[in-house]
Amino acid sequence: MIGNEQAYVDARPATREAPRPSRPLDDPRFRALLGAEQWASLAPAIRRRFSARLSESRTKVYAGAITETYMSRIGWLLAQAARLVGGPLPLSRDTGMPATVTVSGDAATRGQYWTRIYGRRRGFPQVIHSSKRFRGPTGLEEYLGQGIGMALTIDGAGDALHFRSDHYFLGLFGRRLRLPGWLSPGATTVSHIDQGGGCFAFMLELRHPLLGVLIQQTALFHDTDHGEA
Repeated sequence: MIGNEQAYVDARPATREAPRPSRPLDDPRFRALLGAEQWASLAPAIRRRFSARLSESRTKVYAGAITETYMSRIGWLLAQAARLVGGPLPLSRDTGMPATVTVSGDAATRGQYWTRIYGRRRGFPQVIHSSKRFRGPTGLEEYLGQGIGMALTIDGAGDALHFRSDHYFLGLFGRRLRLPGWLSPGATTVSHIDQGGGCFAFMLELRHPLLGVLIQQTALFHDTDHGEA
């Protein structure tokens, strides 16, 4: 009986370790837009965040909090009106509220989905969806919804990487129509500023050529160990 039990134990299949998730492949597209010299001048943490290749099944998550929000009266009205195209601008002046950014691959356009969740003191958190696409006259654009988007230019050095609106456009019946300057809400600048220790600031500014700063918001985020799936 003992011999049979020993034979049974010896015949059991060897236990295999679960395969470890593979590291994201390098994505050279932001590097190509910047050029080798500017890319090399950026902080290593910024290069790492913007060179991870993401797919629809791989997600990167950053968690943090809103630290500063300014809106002029016209900026507040503009943010409310922008709800018609998905609400891409902050809706309140609340600070100290939790914030989360999730980045995943967009299989349809081979771009990236960006989802921002901003807590508010009243009501549900605000959810902002956009898609960064590597196309258009500048090589990069951000699609906001309802056919509205903006072409972006990108530059940076050291601890800062900046995305700046070149122009806004409307996609209509398969055509891309560039909106005239007088229909523009102003120049949008989004800055990614590394703070060290796995932290960075996300700064949004909307500046009108005549009315000055309409909206300005800063949130601090940190890398999360569970951010890859």
